[in-house]
Amino acid sequence: MAQNGSDAGPLVAGMAGRYASALFDLARDERQIDEVAAGLDRFDALLKESADLRRLVKSPVFTAEQQAAAIAAVIEKAGVTGLAANFIRLTAANRRLFALPGMITAFRALVQGSKGIVRAEVRVAEKPSDAVLEEITASLRDIAKSEVAVDLHVDPSLIGGLVVKMGSRMVDASLRTKLNGIRLAMREAR
Repeated sequence: MAQNGSDAGPLVAGMAGRYASALFDLARDERQIDEVAAGLDRFDALLKESADLRRLVKSPVFTAEQQAAAIAAVIEKAGVTGLAANFIRLTAANRRLFALPGMITAFRALVQGSKGIVRAEVRVAEKPSDAVLEEITASLRDIAKSEVAVDLHVDPSLIGGLVVKMGSRMVDASLRTKLNGIRLAMREAR
């Protein structure tokens, strides 16, 4: 059993973690984990698309009533229902909308942990083709001996190669790191 009281696996911390754990436990008890995850994913997609929605969620200028009314309209239009909608409304009523993105991330981690899915963050210099991404995912799956969810981030400062973080392990095979290593070796050779 995890420290947060659920047997979901990964430990989530802080306020976002507590809210996510409570939602996960409720969703598990109601056998609605996938429905809640889908609803939160829909809301998160809207959040990423709309600067106005991000401003509403993050800004303390709006009153709880203003946030609750706006959020109710957004989740209704997005088709978010059930536990996910109630959860989002609760965060608005409790003046915790600013932490909702973290709560969604923590909830995803709990869901993936409960399903035995390992999360891997992969940073690359440029967006890889689907075939290359599948190769990376297959390699990570072999290493983890489990399903892997890949969070892909494009970071042009890497110049080339990739950086992978999976659990407590990190592999930096970026061209930037290799060039810095060569630069350091040349300085020491003087």
